[in-house]
Amino acid sequence: MTSLYRKSFVWFFLCLTLSHPAWSADGIEIPGYAPATGVERSYRVQKATETDMSFWFDKPGASAMTMRGAFRQRMTMLSRDEDGMRVRWSLSADLPEVTAGLADSYQMNLLYRTSLTAYGTATLEFETDLNGNPRTLSDADQIVAHMREMAAGGAPAAGGSAARESGGYDIINKIEANPLLIVAALVPEAQLLATGQSYQAETMEMGRASVVSRDEDYGGINVPVTSTWTLKSTDATAGTATLSLSEEADAAALSQSQQPVIANLMSSFAERAKSLTADQLASVKRASKNRSVEFVVSLNDGSTLEASEIVTVTTGGATFRTYTHIQREDMPAKLPLPAVLTAKDLQTPDLGIEPLPSAKTGPGILDELSTPPAPPTASQDTTVAADDDGAKAIAPVSLEVKSAEVTLSPGSYDHGLNIELTPEGAAEFRDFTQAALGRQTQMLINDKVVMEPWMREPIMDGRIVLTGTDRKDLEALAEQLKVPGAKILVRVRP
Repeated sequence: MTSLYRKSFVWFFLCLTLSHPAWSADGIEIPGYAPATGVERSYRVQKATETDMSFWFDKPGASAMTMRGAFRQRMTMLSRDEDGMRVRWSLSADLPEVTAGLADSYQMNLLYRTSLTAYGTATLEFETDLNGNPRTLSDADQIVAHMREMAAGGAPAAGGSAARESGGYDIINKIEANPLLIVAALVPEAQLLATGQSYQAETMEMGRASVVSRDEDYGGINVPVTSTWTLKSTDATAGTATLSLSEEADAAALSQSQQPVIANLMSSFAERAKSLTADQLASVKRASKNRSVEFVVSLNDGSTLEASEIVTVTTGGATFRTYTHIQREDMPAKLPLPAVLTAKDLQTPDLGIEPLPSAKTGPGILDELSTPPAPPTASQDTTVAADDDGAKAIAPVSLEVKSAEVTLSPGSYDHGLNIELTPEGAAEFRDFTQAALGRQTQMLINDKVVMEPWMREPIMDGRIVLTGTDRKDLEALAEQLKVPGAKILVRVRP
């Protein structure tokens, strides 16, 4: 746990509960965080997100979506002095060898690989405080320069006004103002590990809860957060202690801070919102957030050996839940894993994730996202794909649409077009995706290419999610697909 949390409740109990001292003869001393320098530690990291927006749909659970990822990251403590530490994280998007389920069900790894390309690094060095909380990122200027070069497609970063007006540059400017956003994006595990660590040795009583409070800023609104720490157990043989942390945000203040987000969500489901009862509307306008974490801490050097975290946010009738489990690989696992992290069969949406090209090649990435593709020609009705066995034709398929709705995409507030095919269309699409495995495909709406995903696995449920486009454009496409008998064309890319 962070020193701020621990020191607060230590002082609280020393001052206010002298008749029932927090420290006793049978208390457990957790040593101050003092890791060895020059030693590389390998961590197994598993993550998942669940998004449930079934409140806004006729069929409960129909819009629940899950993504997960599994990683192996390495950390080395380079140096340590009385003010802080310097650490290096070596990062990889590769899927560890021993992983439950099919590789294609780990879509976070694909997203993370794209992030590493966008930031232009697989190594981060940064200064931390004595608990391990990130404080200053090294080489931030080079990372930002690379991102600007990526956005400009190799052109000088000080280029024209069109680049400066791009939404991508808004993100880069935010990162430039706060480089620690890079650490939060690429190695959030550093912060989670630090939460369970304190540079000061402390004594805790078994089973006794200690409560502290702090404020968090949400868009200029201070939201009180209550944290409860408990020493759950110790293992003398392994030399470890298990701690639990439970956090809950003040519901009234959080709800106030989330009203713009809730209004945005309601506008996406305007027709459904009109039919809400008074009780349903009141429920939609409420927000909540809670966090549950367990830590296994070393009784030798105070370091976090394992952590399991679940964060649940409910706002605007939607529920977003994230799971994180991190374990130092030289120590045995002690904490149970949520089922979503170990499931062999896990249905995940097809996000159509594409690898980013090099910063030195091709047109600007932001230009690629904003420039409409050229319309198809009549000669492109049938695609011939060459393989080792000779030419093999895969005919395009015309698929009838059952429904098309613009909603929030999983785990973010970006909009996506959710397309559901008719049963007949779903069957045709399933056969097409099975035949086109390993190939790049195209989806066309009214003869316009709107998506070019690589087919990495068969799509069995007849659902397609289109993202990465302006909300107004998505809504315009949705209106086209709501016309009775509307169809989309799917083919192998010529």
